[in-house]
Amino acid sequence: MFGKRGNEGFGKGGATGVAMPPIAPATQAAVIERAVPVLADAHAPATRAPSPAPAQRKRPARNEDYYDTKSQVFSALIDTIDLSQLAKLDTESAREEIRDIVNDIITIKNFAMSISEQEELLDDICNDVLGYGPLEPLLARDDIADIMVNGAGQTFIEVGGKTIESEVRFRDNAQLLSICQRIVGQVGRRVDESSPICDARLPDGSRVNVIAPPLAIDGTALTIRKFKKDKLKLDQLVKFGAITPEGAVLLQIIGRVRCNIVISGGTGSGKTTLLNCLTGFIDLDERVITCEDTAELQLQQPHVVRLETRPPNIEGEGEITMRDLIKNCLRMRPERIIVGEVRGPEVFDLLQAMNTGHDGSMGTIHANTPRECLARMESMIAMGGYTLPAKTVREIIAGSVDVIIQAARLRDGSRRITHITEVTGMEGDVIITQDLMRYEIDGEDANGRIVGRHMSTGIGRPHFWDRARYFNEDKRLAATLDAMDKG
Repeated sequence: MFGKRGNEGFGKGGATGVAMPPIAPATQAAVIERAVPVLADAHAPATRAPSPAPAQRKRPARNEDYYDTKSQVFSALIDTIDLSQLAKLDTESAREEIRDIVNDIITIKNFAMSISEQEELLDDICNDVLGYGPLEPLLARDDIADIMVNGAGQTFIEVGGKTIESEVRFRDNAQLLSICQRIVGQVGRRVDESSPICDARLPDGSRVNVIAPPLAIDGTALTIRKFKKDKLKLDQLVKFGAITPEGAVLLQIIGRVRCNIVISGGTGSGKTTLLNCLTGFIDLDERVITCEDTAELQLQQPHVVRLETRPPNIEGEGEITMRDLIKNCLRMRPERIIVGEVRGPEVFDLLQAMNTGHDGSMGTIHANTPRECLARMESMIAMGGYTLPAKTVREIIAGSVDVIIQAARLRDGSRRITHITEVTGMEGDVIITQDLMRYEIDGEDANGRIVGRHMSTGIGRPHFWDRARYFNEDKRLAATLDAMDKG
C-alpha cells in the first residue's frame, strides 16, 4: 500500500516493497507484545472523553470523529509498518518513520484535517506506539511533581504544591491498563487481575504505583511521583525557602561528618529529595549501598551499589524483602547504607547497621514530628515480633540515630525543613532530643502563602561536636551556629 517505505526497510508488501530478512520468532513476539496492546485500543468502540474544565482546557475536547479517524489511521499503520524492523531503531528515528507513514496515510485517505489537528494526531500515534500514550505530554513537563490518574476519564497533576485537574484523558480503561502494563513490564513486574497491585519505576527513576480492577472500582488508578530532570541541590532548597543558608551549611556538615540520619516527614513532603541532597556530601572514596522498594535515589558517587526489593511471583514465591536486602548489605563491605524508605521491621536491621561501624547511614520514615519518628521506629520494631523490653529498644534507637531531619508540606503547598533535631541519649526510660533549628509559622500573606522563619534554638555545642572535630569541621560548625544565632 505504501510501497515507497519498503525501500527504507519498513514495507510489508506492495509493488515496490522489499522483503525483510527473517526475524527470530521470539524477538518478533516480544516486539509485537510491546507495541500491539496500545495499537489495538484504536479498534475499540469510540467513547467520548469527558471535557475538562474550561480553566484547564488547553486544546479542544476530543470527540468520536477524532477517535474514528485515529482508529482508521492506526489500522493502516499496522498493515504498513514492520514492527520487528521498527524495534531496531532508536526512539527518535522510529518516531520520524512513523510520522512519515502517518502523513502518507492521511494524504492517501484524504482525511479533512487542519495542520494543527494533523500534528496532534501524529503526536498521539507516536506516543501510543513508542511511549506512554496520553501520559507523554505530562512526563515531558518538568514543573509537575505528581501525576494521578483515577481511571480513564480523570487525571490530576500537582504543580507548585497544588493539585489541579489536567485535560489529559485516556480513550478507555483498556488503553490505560495496557500502558500501565508496559510501564511495569520494563522492570520485570506485572499487573493484571490476578496481581492488581504493583510498584515500579520509569527509566528516569520516577516512582510508579498501579492498582488495577477489581481492587480499583472505577478503573485502573496510576500514580507517578515524577523526578525532575535536574536534580535539586541544597542551594536550590535555600532559594525556594525550604531552609536558610546557615541551615543548609549545618546539613552539609551533618552529612559530611557521617552522622546517622533519619529523614522524617509525611507523604509528598520532600523526604527523598532531601535524602538525595544529603548524599551529595558523601566523600567520593566511600562505598555506598542503597536499598529501595523502587530504585529512585540518584547518587553521584562513583562507588555505589543499588539494590531493589522484589515482590512474590504469581505462585507467591521468590519475594525479596527490605530486611533481606539490609541483611545482605552487611556482607558487602558497605561504608554507608542508605534505605530509601523504612516501613516495617527492617528498621531494626538498619539500626543495628548504624550501630556496628556503618556510620553515616541514612533512611526515611513517615512521621509528623521528630518525637513521632522515634515512636514509630519503636512500634515498627515491635511489629517484627521482637520481644525486647521497651527500654532496650529505646537504648538501641538512642545509640544508633544521631540526627532527625523533619520535612513538611504546608497547607499552601510549600515544603519546609521544620526541624533539625539531635538524639542525645537516654534519661531513665526516655529518649532525650534537642532541636538545633526549627521553623516557626508567623501567619500568612495576602495571597494565602504561609509566612514563617527558621530559628536557631541557641545550642552552642551540639552532641556531635567531637565527631565534627574528628572530621576537621568544628570551626565551620561553630561559625554556622553563631550565624544562626545572629539570624
